[in-house]
Amino acid sequence: MTGGLPDHDASDPVESAVIRGLVRSWPRRATVRRTEAELDGPTMDDLYDDTRSDFPETMLPFAGHSSWDRLDDDVRSRVLAWSWIAYNKTVIDIEQDVVTPGFGLLFRDAFGTGFSDAGRAAVVQSMVDEEYHTLMHLNASALTRRRRGWALPDAALPASTTVRRHREALARAESTRDAALTTLAFATVAETSIGDYLTLIADDRSMQPVHQATVALHRRDERAHGSVAGEMIALVHDRLDPDDRIVLARALRDGVDAFTATDGAVWSAIVGIERIPGGDAMLCDVAADPGRRRVLQDCSAVDRLLARFGGDG
Repeated sequence: MTGGLPDHDASDPVESAVIRGLVRSWPRRATVRRTEAELDGPTMDDLYDDTRSDFPETMLPFAGHSSWDRLDDDVRSRVLAWSWIAYNKTVIDIEQDVVTPGFGLLFRDAFGTGFSDAGRAAVVQSMVDEEYHTLMHLNASALTRRRRGWALPDAALPASTTVRRHREALARAESTRDAALTTLAFATVAETSIGDYLTLIADDRSMQPVHQATVALHRRDERAHGSVAGEMIALVHDRLDPDDRIVLARALRDGVDAFTATDGAVWSAIVGIERIPGGDAMLCDVAADPGRRRVLQDCSAVDRLLARFGGDG
């Protein structure tokens, strides 16, 4: 997608329903969507399968733990619904609080790089896409709340690890420029790596079909965005002085560590909300278990960028 509706398979009723969900929730007067698809056809509600889980159980950090296995089906269903809400919130948090500010810096040429009109247009197109992605995941969470009849409020969950670590890094920044470089680095990590995060469930047919289609559609767009973000930060890097390059490289590494971390705060919140018996001990067990690896193992695109940049930092 380049500044319009996400690319999708019009013959796939589930993907088409996700797109119609975007279109229906957007004011008709908006110029950005005047090439929208027709609104007839099945809706997301029509295609929601009450018998399917909202999130893959295999993605839970405590899957297979005895405390989880002992829970009844109703509690497990609620935890899986919460997990989907948390997944969407993580994506939205990153898009809104990290990626969009980073693209904004590029659009304003905050580092004096001298981007061409074409370069700035690519940035704006990516920013438009990010708003569609936010809306897609917002709709997906709303669908789950509506169909399950559960409140599942976003406000009950903490900000994602990436957002929290980004805020902490900004608070440590010694200057406005260092803060801007930090935001650019975290945004680049997110844009070049979120496709891998989406891939974790994009092809999982065990979960709710509408949810799976939402993630798959988002992933297609991010494959294009990653290259935009990577090329833009390389252009910025080429114009930086040695001190700025060190700040950027360190922030990239910090961003990778944040993006690949298991978000213990979110899982602790969900376990607490649902009052899972032995929940805190279960989380401690899985955190201490060396056999349970991080869900996302690396950010190889950032590793390639750092190798390209040489010995900075």
